Amino acid sequence: MLSKHFEFRSVCPELEAGLGVPRPAIHLREYENGLRLTDTKGTADHTESMQAFIDQVMPALADLRGYILMAKSPSCGMERIKVHNAEGQVVHRDGRGMFAEALIRTYPLMPVEEEGRLNDDMLRENFIERVFAYDDWMQNVAGGNLSPKALIEFHTRHKFQLLAHSERIYRQLGPMLGDLKSQSLADLADRYIHGFMEAMSQKVSRGSHVNAMQHLMGYLRDAMADADRKVLMEQIEAYHRGEIPLIVPMTLLRMAQRREPVDYLNTQQYLTPYPDELGLRNKV
Repeated sequence: MLSKHFEFRSVCPELEAGLGVPRPAIHLREYENGLRLTDTKGTADHTESMQAFIDQVMPALADLRGYILMAKSPSCGMERIKVHNAEGQVVHRDGRGMFAEALIRTYPLMPVEEEGRLNDDMLRENFIERVFAYDDWMQNVAGGNLSPKALIEFHTRHKFQLLAHSERIYRQLGPMLGDLKSQSLADLADRYIHGFMEAMSQKVSRGSHVNAMQHLMGYLRDAMADADRKVLMEQIEAYHRGEIPLIVPMTLLRMAQRREPVDYLNTQQYLTPYPDELGLRNKV
């Protein structure tokens, strides 16, 4: 389904670093001079060859909009990777794969997830939502497009998404854009997008979705008859109780918007953050 909307690019750091196929198991070892990527016996050190590949490939990943890493991998694991001591014993389990660490450090704004975690409906929906928001930023604000107008329009498009993901950060970012002359635009944009992507990475609770939808209803008050408003409120409450998925009240909101469009809501990505056919809101 995703391949209809994305080009997938496969990268195998271990193969590209010269480990071959098949290859002996490797793991992370912690020495006094830092982490090393070795075979499980500690006799073959692949750190330098892996670093050489990382240095070569990182610039070529700048056009990606998201990255799916492999769980439990000492090269590509995002979190909870075993780290061994010089004798090969596990000393802690909070490491990160060598390639994954470099990727996240080089592209801190890029949405990243592990393939296993994407089996979780909420994490999958959150990841794809972040990917599309990041793409919007890269296409319409970053690079040669940065301007006060582009920054404000981006914030306007994603206002209700921000509200749903983190009301605290939502209330911080709005005032930040109210004073565009106090610092360089590039610095302000950098602070803004780091805050924005931090907010977007947070899971949205049912209560937060209800809050955002009720704000939307305020704009649609004149477009809805009393009976329609009552039905929508019943469905929002049913969603809040966990009886129906998010797609049900969101569809009613979108129908009301199409019936009597409100210009401000036409731009809101919260209503359609990604293509409908992905069906992600059918399960959250």
